[in-house]
Amino acid sequence: MNEEQNGAAFTTKLTGRTEAAERTMMFRFEKPPGWAFKPGQFIEVSLIRSPETDAEGDTRAFSIASAPGEPEIMVATRMRDSAFKRVLGRLPLGTLVQMEGPFGDLMLHNNVSRAAVFLTGGIGVTPVRSILVRAARERLPHRLYLFYSNRRPEDALFLEEMYALERENPNFRFVPTMTEMAHSHREWRGETGYVSRELLHKHLEGAQSAVYYITGPPGLVSAMRTMLNQSAVDDDDIRTEEFTGY
Repeated sequence: MNEEQNGAAFTTKLTGRTEAAERTMMFRFEKPPGWAFKPGQFIEVSLIRSPETDAEGDTRAFSIASAPGEPEIMVATRMRDSAFKRVLGRLPLGTLVQMEGPFGDLMLHNNVSRAAVFLTGGIGVTPVRSILVRAARERLPHRLYLFYSNRRPEDALFLEEMYALERENPNFRFVPTMTEMAHSHREWRGETGYVSRELLHKHLEGAQSAVYYITGPPGLVSAMRTMLNQSAVDDDDIRTEEFTGY
């Protein structure tokens, strides 16, 4: 495929499946030769002749978690009890699925003088991983900050990888925070509580004129936008991607 064919449908195969966090699975698919996408975009995955279905149908949208230079298409999802998730969770490796994409315009801005601040929670980190891996591998000069909220470390996708990216990329600062450590079995020495104006102020020194990216469920997106607006951040400097029905 060439650049002009973005958004077209194609058939590919499931190549791998691993547990990435509690109740969260990572799925890897074969990437067709020449198929291209930009970090932050998403695809639609459709089951072919699914053995079971429900009112939600056989197609779901997934942010692409892999970076363009990686060999496979990688997505992650919370494994709730729907027909689509049940079937996807037990598909034999090598099974064909239908894909369409890429879609979306949640992409890193070009002006390197402006920092990028990502505010996300849970599965909403998937498109951010794609952006951050690309930034590290291509040594992009952007200053990057990721504020990542989860209930517990057990629920946090890519937690150790984000720490590794922070060590690899001197322009990247990772700020994870946990909201329900009383229910965790792990030790945690990082931030706790929800992402707040105080937390941003604590870690965003020197990040004036930042562009903010909010990804996650609608409630999180709405709360973060309100917080930024109350902090005098203009809507023109806020970009969002809502995750619904995941």
